[in-house]
Amino acid sequence: MTMIKTASRLRSMVAASCIGFALFAPVTATAETLADALVGAYNNSGLLDQNRAVLRAADEDVAIAKSALKPVVRWTGDLTQSYNRSISGGSLLSPAGTRTSTDQLSTSVNLIASLLVYDFGATKFSVEASKETVLATRETLVSVEQQILLRAVDAYMGVIQAEQFVSLRENNVRLLTQELRAARDRFEVGEVTRTDVALAEAQLAQARSGLAGAQGDLISAKAYYKVAVGRAPGRLSRPPSLPRVPENIATAKGLAVRSHPDIKSVQHQVAAADLLIRSSEARMEPQVSVQGSFGLTENFDSQASNRQGSVSLQVGQTLYQGGALSSAVRKNRAQRDAQRGNLHVVVKDVERAVSDAYAGLASARAQIQASDRQVRAALIAFQGIREEAALGARTTLDVLDAEQSLLDARSSSVTAQTQIYVAAYSVLQATGQLTARSLNLPVQIYDPAAYYNLVKDGPAKLSKEGKQLDRVLRALQKD
Repeated sequence: MTMIKTASRLRSMVAASCIGFALFAPVTATAETLADALVGAYNNSGLLDQNRAVLRAADEDVAIAKSALKPVVRWTGDLTQSYNRSISGGSLLSPAGTRTSTDQLSTSVNLIASLLVYDFGATKFSVEASKETVLATRETLVSVEQQILLRAVDAYMGVIQAEQFVSLRENNVRLLTQELRAARDRFEVGEVTRTDVALAEAQLAQARSGLAGAQGDLISAKAYYKVAVGRAPGRLSRPPSLPRVPENIATAKGLAVRSHPDIKSVQHQVAAADLLIRSSEARMEPQVSVQGSFGLTENFDSQASNRQGSVSLQVGQTLYQGGALSSAVRKNRAQRDAQRGNLHVVVKDVERAVSDAYAGLASARAQIQASDRQVRAALIAFQGIREEAALGARTTLDVLDAEQSLLDARSSSVTAQTQIYVAAYSVLQATGQLTARSLNLPVQIYDPAAYYNLVKDGPAKLSKEGKQLDRVLRALQKD
């Protein structure tokens, strides 16, 4: 009778152990998807907002550089009170002569305009260097976008993994609770010793400790998700199929070298450094400029006014400035060499990142296959040992060891199935393809050229373009 009771309990426990361990079990249609998490990360990232502002600042540098080629108009005004005291027919020691005094109040307004005519391309090269810096900053923004999206993938899969670990641990506690109950029943009828009961109690206590740890990890994973996505996670749905990646490492490396934003950013920085060298060399040459002025002077006492104007063509060259000009040339050459060296380093780093990403993807695939075989074998072993234990051929320790092996196998399977998604999206990042545009995310894609087009010509504040720019800035401040 005891053997029948134990076998019946065994069957119910084995059935319970097979329930609820599908990693990506289907959930309701209202559950949050991976795409929802990526959209949230793209729309709520403060780091993206920060780097978009950095890009707008770089856009303004182009307008500032261009302003040197435009007329500079300024005005000056002054109000003058003059005093004139004189003594005729006397002296300072003997002031017996006639005293006269004249007080005059006058004002003047001057309008001055100047225009750089020719400087051997120094300003033009500065403008082009600023444009290259803008392009480099745009690529840096793309690189930050990739980091944000990969972090969202990692956070999403981290919550799923933590939830599955909690589920595994909860099921393990239920099984060990039933095992302890069975050990106590068998102890009462003399089938096992008190040692077997103590082993079951120790294993159950360890399982409860593991469950508490898994629940703490889940809380941490949800907190990380909130940081990465911008909101707390709800019910997470089954992730979609893995994204398509290049078939081999060689193809992926070629794609990365051509399109990775880190490489393209440094390439633009090298181009900007070359242009700055040419600009600093041109600043050692003469400059030609035109200056015109118009002034009006009004004398309030005599009611007289005077108007004057002039136009001049100015040619000048700095012959010596303490070596500052030649030092600037050498400095820009050194910076150009530094950027070229950095380009070499970044290309190697990107190629290594591609290799690491593919290695991680291959490792995750191998781990999934191995863990699946491990789970199947561990489950068969657990079922067999439990049956043998029910017949008295196995000890309680054997059963507990088999249950721990099954738990470890299922934990490895959960880890492998979640990490393969992070590895696949890491391949996209390494090749420069992990962007909202490439993933076709349903978001309003940030246009890095929109602000540049508004400010590149330095619109005046009161112009139509300037008022449009003010509206854009107000909208940005509200966001």
